[in-house]
Amino acid sequence: MRKYVLDTNCYVDAARDPGRLAALGEFTTWAVPHLHLSTVVAAELRAGIRTSRERTALEQTVLGPFVRRGRVITPSGAAWDALGLTLATLRSATGLDPTFAKRSFAFDVLLAYSAREAGAVVVTTNGRDMERIRTVFRFEFVPPYPDRP
Repeated sequence: MRKYVLDTNCYVDAARDPGRLAALGEFTTWAVPHLHLSTVVAAELRAGIRTSRERTALEQTVLGPFVRRGRVITPSGAAWDALGLTLATLRSATGLDPTFAKRSFAFDVLLAYSAREAGAVVVTTNGRDMERIRTVFRFEFVPPYPDRP
């Protein structure tokens, strides 16, 4: 069975839209034994917290279960190297200016590379940036939410 890691946008979309929350719930119902949390995503989610109540809910319902089960993916030194090389390659190939690239794009590179190292598929609504990253190194990503195999 494949491993999956959810991009931040999956959680944010689910928090904002009841239909997307239901779709995430259906996906996690069957995929939970194969879901992993990226520390990159955890950091992005924590950065979006406004209140202590939100922080507690995030820790208890989203982050905590992954930590307790040892299903956390963390970018390695190689992933950080890949970040620099990816930005440099895209600068040469497309004129991307790393000083103006969104912070979230750099996080997407770290997410993609660390998922690749873990043998996981990234589930994301951000196919455009993922396609751009995939021109530099291979990894798997799918739109939300893949069907049960």
